Amino acid sequence: MPRFSRWAARLALVYLVIGFTFGGLLLSNKGVSYAPALWRLRPAHIEFLFDGWMVQLALGVAHWIIPRFRGGRFGRVELAWLALGLLNGGILLVSFGALAGLPTWAPVVGRAMEGAAALAYLIYIWPRIRPLS
Repeated sequence: MPRFSRWAARLALVYLVIGFTFGGLLLSNKGVSYAPALWRLRPAHIEFLFDGWMVQLALGVAHWIIPRFRGGRFGRVELAWLALGLLNGGILLVSFGALAGLPTWAPVVGRAMEGAAALAYLIYIWPRIRPLS
């Protein structure tokens, strides 16, 4: 398995564990209300499980499994690493922007970083996509 895929999968598993932990805290707080402030973790819970776990794992698996046509080389892998960094920075800004007391522009910048990550990864992976015929 390539190094990028290993890192993306490991980070995805970290987000999975943290997201499930937040979800467990939210669920237990729903049954027995002991800390109403825990509901502020809900956006981080959603962001960690969707973008942190699912999207990041998909990026890592796609990097590994999509065929390489040019002599078995992956292409410009630095774009994939850039996408991984932008995605993680965006996830953290969107998730903890409100919790940390950052200004209201923080989630907007975080979403822009996630969009830039998608664009960087698309530019990286596009040459490896070929039609079936």
